[in-house]
Amino acid sequence: MAAAGSAGPEPMPSYAQLVQRGWGSALAAARGCADCGWGLARRGLAEHAHLAPPELLLLALGALGWTVLRSAATSRVFRPLAKRCRLQPRDAAKMPESAWKFLFYLGAWSYSTYLLFGTDYPFFHDPPSVFYDWKTGMAVPRDIAVAYLLQGSFYSHSIYATLYLDAWRKDSVVMLVHHVVTVVLIVSSYAFRYHKVGILVLFLHDISDVQLEFTKLNVYFKSRGGAHHRLHALAADLGCLSFCLSWFWFRLYWFPLKVLYATSYCSLRLVPGIPFYFFFNVLLLLLTLMNLYWFLYIVAFAAKVLTGQVRELKDVREYDTAEAPSPKPPKAEKPLRNGLVKDKRF
Repeated sequence: MAAAGSAGPEPMPSYAQLVQRGWGSALAAARGCADCGWGLARRGLAEHAHLAPPELLLLALGALGWTVLRSAATSRVFRPLAKRCRLQPRDAAKMPESAWKFLFYLGAWSYSTYLLFGTDYPFFHDPPSVFYDWKTGMAVPRDIAVAYLLQGSFYSHSIYATLYLDAWRKDSVVMLVHHVVTVVLIVSSYAFRYHKVGILVLFLHDISDVQLEFTKLNVYFKSRGGAHHRLHALAADLGCLSFCLSWFWFRLYWFPLKVLYATSYCSLRLVPGIPFYFFFNVLLLLLTLMNLYWFLYIVAFAAKVLTGQVRELKDVREYDTAEAPSPKPPKAEKPLRNGLVKDKRF
């Protein structure tokens, strides 16, 4: 166990340093693990995982609560709003999904921003600090525990929502994998008291979802009432540009160089023999690969815009009506043709 150093925050590494040091640390850890296997995993769970049944019950109740709240918001707020604004039928069908996600991610990202920049937590400016003074079963600060409960329950709800509520898209299977990986990361990082790095991961991912859903809402509203609204069209264009830039900067630049560097390299320096090192780093690497996968959609969309193949924002991941497989179309929000901007995610 290590304490914070006195030399100040470590400079952010380059991609080459991340690969060299992270890969070197992983190889050294693998060679030095004499009894790796299920036996070590079982001992690690017994000795280091701290998760009480009431906490899991609270998570499940939270997921149920999000589902009920979404149903109520859709029927009482979002659909009446779409009707009052006279949105086109296909836009009115999709607007509740985007409005719901926009409100959640805006609140979640605002809260994680407050934790990282409005308190004394140094995790963003000094990522290795997430492992300073780490110890088994350490207390989780209440403000971070609240963020974990909200995010963990929402992503648990999102697994159900992707299957039964959201429009089915070409990457919905990947989205399901993403939600499962996210829930596993949230629950296990809480149990092993890696909550500090968890807050950093959530902050770096939620901002893209805020911009994504904001852009989609403006696309839906720009043609309301049978007229073209320039303000919404401009907001959609600016939102799309901001979304593309933030996706790369937050998820493909800051995320690997801040989070992966801290978990793959700094963790072993500060906490030799840190439990479940490979488990967490494999999941974080899988998250990075999914971010790269979705970035390909963004690049494909940008290329079509630049070459004149696309004249308006739309979601290149969505099916046309004729080709949509639609596993279990939701009663309230059916998959429609030519969806609008979405290139997704955390």
